Amino acid sequence: MPKSTKKSATIDLGMDDKQRRAIAAGLSRLLADTYTLYLKTHNFHWNVTGPQFNSLHLMFEGQYTELALAVDLIAERIRALGEPAPGSYSAYAALATIKEADGTPAAEEMVRILAADQLAVVRTARSVFPLADAAHDEPTADLLTQRMQIHEKTAWMLRANLG
Repeated sequence: MPKSTKKSATIDLGMDDKQRRAIAAGLSRLLADTYTLYLKTHNFHWNVTGPQFNSLHLMFEGQYTELALAVDLIAERIRALGEPAPGSYSAYAALATIKEADGTPAAEEMVRILAADQLAVVRTARSVFPLADAAHDEPTADLLTQRMQIHEKTAWMLRANLG
């Protein structure tokens, strides 16, 4: 079968390829952190016990539902930048700063862990922001700003449960 001579379409988003790839790589780290946090939050939703069961079970459900929507937005932005979005556990494990939970912590420890992890996602998003800003990549900057606002608020709400 003859080799295709058709070249892939050039992606001209008004930034150079190095900037575009760097932003996509940063967003891939954000995607990995977000997906890992989604998985951990869903796990805690299933396994929380104790006097705060009902309120934490419902709160964790709201959080993992929001994270499930977020991973799609982040992956789609990576694709809009012309790069493949990571989508495997091994890729996420290599890229994420958030680690899986060992065992099943007590409810209060779940809250403490998730609050810290929410802030870890904020730090990851913040680390990508200068790349987007330098490239005048407003769509990515907007996405990052929204993600930081959501994660900062969620971390605050989780900390409020700790007193």
